[in-house]
Amino acid sequence: MAFSKMIQNKSSFNPFVISLTLMMVVSLVVATLMIPTQMTEAFNWAKATIFANFSWFYILAFSIFLIFLIILSISSLGNIKLGMNEEEPEFTFLSWLAMLFAAGMGVGLMFFGVAEPLIHYFVTAGSLEYRQQEAMLHTFFHWGIHAWAVYAVIALALAYFGFRYKLPLALRSCFYPLLKDKINGRVGDAIDVMALIATLFGIITTLGFGASQLGAGLAQLGWIEESTFLIKVIIIITVMSLAVFSAISGVGKGVKLLSEINLGLAFSLMLFVLIAGPTLYLLSAFSDNLGTYLTHLISLSFKTYAYETDKIGWFTDWTVLYWAWWCSWAPFVGLFIARISRGRTIREFIFGVLAVPSLFCVLWFTVFGNSAIWLDTFVANGALNELTSSPEKLLFKFLDYLPISGVTSLIALVIISLFFITSADSGIYVLNNIASRDKSLSSPRWQATMWGILMSTVAIVLMSVGGLATLQTMTLIVALPFAMLMLVMCLSLWKGLNADKKYFETKTTPSSVFWTGDKWKDRLSQMLNQTQEKDIVKFLKQTALPAMRELRQELIGVHNLDVEIVQSFDSEEPSVEFIIHKESMRDFMYGIKSVGHEVSEQLIEDQNMPHIQHSMTYQPMTFFFDGRTGYDVQYMTRNELIADILRQYERYLSLLDDVGQELMAHEQTELGE
Repeated sequence: MAFSKMIQNKSSFNPFVISLTLMMVVSLVVATLMIPTQMTEAFNWAKATIFANFSWFYILAFSIFLIFLIILSISSLGNIKLGMNEEEPEFTFLSWLAMLFAAGMGVGLMFFGVAEPLIHYFVTAGSLEYRQQEAMLHTFFHWGIHAWAVYAVIALALAYFGFRYKLPLALRSCFYPLLKDKINGRVGDAIDVMALIATLFGIITTLGFGASQLGAGLAQLGWIEESTFLIKVIIIITVMSLAVFSAISGVGKGVKLLSEINLGLAFSLMLFVLIAGPTLYLLSAFSDNLGTYLTHLISLSFKTYAYETDKIGWFTDWTVLYWAWWCSWAPFVGLFIARISRGRTIREFIFGVLAVPSLFCVLWFTVFGNSAIWLDTFVANGALNELTSSPEKLLFKFLDYLPISGVTSLIALVIISLFFITSADSGIYVLNNIASRDKSLSSPRWQATMWGILMSTVAIVLMSVGGLATLQTMTLIVALPFAMLMLVMCLSLWKGLNADKKYFETKTTPSSVFWTGDKWKDRLSQMLNQTQEKDIVKFLKQTALPAMRELRQELIGVHNLDVEIVQSFDSEEPSVEFIIHKESMRDFMYGIKSVGHEVSEQLIEDQNMPHIQHSMTYQPMTFFFDGRTGYDVQYMTRNELIADILRQYERYLSLLDDVGQELMAHEQTELGE
């Protein structure tokens, strides 16, 4: 209890969330230090178990995410705004797309831009052309639309519930339609713990990749002799110290400026490679790569290599690990995307987040990957192939075969360093957000230092017992329950969006057009009285039947029409029907029946709504000869009901001169037969 109060007084943390997270992470670090051999065996066992039993789940889940987003984008739900209906986007479309580019860039693209296509190329059997195409295809698959679908699901849920429902911009808010106020209790805390651990290890894995590549870059430039474990430790501590300094010093604008400069440098490096490399070949390859990727997208989305068991090892070591990594990064990237997407429609959001970054990834890997394969084949004589076991070195070795390699290698080193620092800085912010008890609270400076120390320590300890493979295994383990949680999030978002659509499409009842201020007290009393079936029967007998009889008398006596009234008060749905018979057309029918609706327990228990006491409420709903959806008429008087019947009859007569004549005559003929 004292510890919990201290956390509340001295930090912005949720005591339960941070205590449970720290306990789990510290236990992992201590166990790894105390019994490294046994922990390595445990990591390997967990990795093998997940590969054997849950690889199919990762593949199917990611495909579900993508299909879910496509359905949302093409349905009427795509028109819903991430914010109020009148809100305009905070950023222009081009600025928004530029920031999505920034979200798509990172240490990963720098690390794998050359390495992944080369590795796939050299493990694939077949002709030169086939190997190139397969290598690029699988690289695009790993970095393309599926990865961004995971980010988009979380970003969309965060933005929607944050800006539309006015809930905190937090992961627990994404489950409001399913959990309601329980999101503020232990269930919400459990969601935050899962997200916090997944995000923590996702960022830590990225730290490992960044440190390895920075060490290789320093060695390539001749600044150090060799990238040893000690060098990687020094890099992690240095970079994390800079990230913590950035987080606690409030130099947000400076970091933003550095990010924009870094993005410009990355684009410049890509253009340099495009121009200095086999330009025409790369431009042709881009078109070919894009077509191949789109052609094979569906088959790859569900492929688990069940019939190609010799490829399962490659599949689990690459695709499944990538899917786990994207899951762990989803809260991090998703929160960033959500914060910049206010005012966009869901359709615009999905198109922007899925299409634009995916297209850029195809371009990036075409420029670096195809260039690397071409250089290794025609210039380097297989020298790059010899380094595929050390992927952190490949980018710098690749640049050696292009002009001004010293300058470009230095620029690449700067890009990696800045991505490394800004990612860690942003990661600290996201971790503080997830662990916070109140998302509006500003975090004390010491919390940034705590996260920096924690991430550095865990990264160093895990790398000491197994290198990058151990970091990837931890990501694989913690991402599995989070992927399951994301499927539930899709269900919650779907439910919320449908409730939203129903709310904003609900119009005032047709009976309200007859309202005047003459009997407003009587109408108010009706509105605040929960009607039961006996009340509906009373309405049918005392209002509806007299109105229909009065109108029938007029239509028979003055206009010589054949009119019938059918009443049924003994059935499960008491009703009355007003029928005007036609010889050559389908009869006009205006009916009113009692329809029951269940009332939610939340409304019954709400003390601010004392008039709601029963689990069922009833309404007199209209129904018509042509099967149209009816409406509630319980507030109509006798004369208003007569006017409404005549309004529907006038519609019936007007349709006789148009499409209705053919339709109703045809139906009458079928009925006669």
